[in-house]
Amino acid sequence: MHPPMQPALEDALVQLRPMQESDREAMFNVACDPLIWALHPAHDRWKREVFDPFFTEGLRSNGGLVVIDKATGAVIGSSRYDIRVCDVGEVEIGWTYLARGSWGGAINRSIKRLMVGYAFEQGFDAVIFLVGESNLRSRRALEKIGAVLTDRRQAWPMSDTVVDHLIYRIARTDFFTGPMA
Repeated sequence: MHPPMQPALEDALVQLRPMQESDREAMFNVACDPLIWALHPAHDRWKREVFDPFFTEGLRSNGGLVVIDKATGAVIGSSRYDIRVCDVGEVEIGWTYLARGSWGGAINRSIKRLMVGYAFEQGFDAVIFLVGESNLRSRRALEKIGAVLTDRRQAWPMSDTVVDHLIYRIARTDFFTGPMA
């Protein structure tokens, strides 16, 4: 990973900080809502036995971030940097989930603006996002922040099956002129 990829970032709405083992329960308390995962390929991630390996992987990734609502101080989700499926000069932002009370745009937009901006500060040329083809909620959210659907695809094992993921992309130049500028 392009060090460091677990920054502490914040704006008026959210604080992002490196994920720690001590965050497991607070993050599960958000993730245990089945409706968060209803359109997601890993539709059963609300179950403890599915969430725990997901959390552990995020912890070990050296890119996992906890999302905190600055108004309440509560953990409301997480996101992550990753480079496993990236081309040279790219970083992935993904594995994001948020409490339903934080859906609707402003929080997600803040998280992505902070994370994408940080990636470009670190010298990356583009940020990619993997999203399950049937995950329409996440696809619409990416389009709202200016991510563009590419012709690239990535197969990824999830919930005892392999799920085809679409790849969206934001190039450095598009970030500074797009909806998150």
